[in-house]
Amino acid sequence: MSAVVVHYAELALKGRNRPWFVHALVRAIRGALRGLDVRTVHTLLGRIIVELGAAASWEEVRDRLATVPGIGNFAHADQVPLDVESITEAVRAGIRGRTVPSFRVTVRRADKRFPMSSPELERLLGRRVQEWTSWPVDLSHPALVIRVETLAETALVSFEKLKGVGGLPVGTGGRVMALLSGGIDSPVAAWRLIRRGCRADFVHFHSYPILSRTSQEKARALVERLTRYQLRSRLHLVPFGALQQQVVLAVPPPVRTVVYRRLMLRIAERLALQAGAQALVTGDAVGQVASQTLENLAAVGSVVSMPVLRPLVGMDKEEITADAQRIGTYEISIVEDEDCCTLFTPRFPATRASAERVDVAERTLDVADLVERALAGVVLEKFSFPMLQSGSFVRKEGQE
Repeated sequence: MSAVVVHYAELALKGRNRPWFVHALVRAIRGALRGLDVRTVHTLLGRIIVELGAAASWEEVRDRLATVPGIGNFAHADQVPLDVESITEAVRAGIRGRTVPSFRVTVRRADKRFPMSSPELERLLGRRVQEWTSWPVDLSHPALVIRVETLAETALVSFEKLKGVGGLPVGTGGRVMALLSGGIDSPVAAWRLIRRGCRADFVHFHSYPILSRTSQEKARALVERLTRYQLRSRLHLVPFGALQQQVVLAVPPPVRTVVYRRLMLRIAERLALQAGAQALVTGDAVGQVASQTLENLAAVGSVVSMPVLRPLVGMDKEEITADAQRIGTYEISIVEDEDCCTLFTPRFPATRASAERVDVAERTLDVADLVERALAGVVLEKFSFPMLQSGSFVRKEGQE
């Protein structure tokens, strides 16, 4: 029988809480594989076994499991009876047609009732493979690792271990509200919190109809991609152009960018409270742009009471870009668009604006009214993965 053996890494350190985390991971795997020919997903002796039906596509199963937070590694395996002859035949069938410069056999005896020890079975299978192929053994840097795991009633034989996302299952870390621009940084910041077990809701600020809808389409595409990691997402689209026009009329140019961002955080916090989120997430990295100095970050964050998480704060652009390429958001982020952050941007923004200075500038604005007006125009869109009919997400629009 064809199966997938899933191993978790960090979850093993959770002590008495481990069963709860593992149950959440099993539930996430079932959700990710929805619509495929999967017979069962169950735990067994410190691992998760996914039993596949005859119609299951390994390529599709592989691609979906590769985006499930909480998985340390996984492998496509043959599930065979727990006896030496069956294990040997599975190994022989698995190497048929292969040519490699070296190999090794690794056995993990999860159920100690199996009569042969791990080293004994490794030596036996290694000798058989050499008899069939004449391949040399390399215990340090083998080109092929043949893995055998002996369980209570069956054995699993696999030939390729794939790396998972790692981290914690989505839903075990609470809910956050992620501010999502069309750039490279903010999707990576959201993904890093998703990987830590948080479910991310998203808020995107746009300047339609002053600018085109392209930034909204990019935001949708980014959320669609990130939904593969958490299966369900909500995107709040906030009209921001009218607020920016009010700021331009009333606020001195050097502090306008900080005022924009303070308004965004206020609006995002209100949406977070409505959604039951416990923190805001931004893609800020210290010193990357003028608005991301320590002084400006402090001035921006001072207007909200909930935590503002900045998972990229110490990263450089090269590191962030590598993560974006890894998770599949980079190609979307680099598409040119008309982002509200570029609208009415002052030529010489303040790099060290104190909260007191910005407070004085904001006294010319009816901040509470601006926030309420923005909230009245919010459109909520819902995404899910997988979608059984066609495409990869479902979107529903409506006013909040």
